[in-house]
Amino acid sequence: MKNVRIGIIGFGNVGRGFAQALKQKNDFYRKAYDINFYITAVIDQTRGCVYNPDGISLDELINAPSFDDIQDVERPDWNTVSMIQQSETDAILELTYTNLKTGEPAVLHIREAILSGKNVVTSNKGPIALHYKMLSSLAVQNGVKIGVEGTVMSGTPVLRMGTEVIQSAGITSVRGILNGTCNFILSEMEKGLSFEEALKHAQDFGYAEADPSGDVEGLDTAGKVSILSQLLFDTRITPQDMNYEGITGITKEDIETALKENCRWKLIGSVKVVENSIVASVKPEMLPLTNPLANVMGATNAIQYETDLLSLTTMIGPGAGRLETASALIQDLIAIYR
Repeated sequence: MKNVRIGIIGFGNVGRGFAQALKQKNDFYRKAYDINFYITAVIDQTRGCVYNPDGISLDELINAPSFDDIQDVERPDWNTVSMIQQSETDAILELTYTNLKTGEPAVLHIREAILSGKNVVTSNKGPIALHYKMLSSLAVQNGVKIGVEGTVMSGTPVLRMGTEVIQSAGITSVRGILNGTCNFILSEMEKGLSFEEALKHAQDFGYAEADPSGDVEGLDTAGKVSILSQLLFDTRITPQDMNYEGITGITKEDIETALKENCRWKLIGSVKVVENSIVASVKPEMLPLTNPLANVMGATNAIQYETDLLSLTTMIGPGAGRLETASALIQDLIAIYR
């Protein structure tokens, strides 16, 4: 049995979801993969730090109102870097907030983990969209691995499918619905709502933040397109390198016109080969209803791979959610340690 000690940076929804997923499935992972995952350290900007080299109780991590209520742990006065360097951990989960302008502080955390000889798994788009090549090269130099499956479509394994399965068919383009908030808003607008009314519904359902600009203006999708460009085409195109456009200009009249023409508006992120160059874009497109992407509704995400040998392959699945993202983190950990 391979024991894998995990340190977590950031304990919000995704961190709690990861602890919950381990509680539900760890017996299965032991039997199926001969791997025993346990959490030894957690540090969070507001909750502080807890540490037990023998493993922290998953029940208490999930249910305790505060880190102060967790029993049988040390509460070292570590900052994030000292936790990475001093804790007995084999893998670090970087789950802090996304910054698509600089990637910090996640870039610092991932670099320190790699330089400390620890594998890293993250669902944080920022450092991967902006600095994946540098970080992956550093990981190779230090004999560790970095897992990023959760950065594009949560637990739907579109990156693994692309890099490990479909890439051999010769990928010529990737395009998809990569932001559930925008897709939900456009779906709600088909019911006759204005953009503002549909956005309010998205916020009420928890799909949109109080400040939804990163979603509705296209930056979130641009970050995911950047990740696709690097992993699938080995080309660094950051959000700042592309003219991304969101859905704020779509009106009820636009929605109605599209439906009359048997089409739907979707926010599409794409990367494709054009005359031996890689071109990336994010913009609303009016898709015919015959296109599978046009029929993906609500907060669901989808992606299409076009290749030399397979023609068009579509994957549809969740693009967010605490357990869904936790599933991606576990996929990466199993791939690293199996």
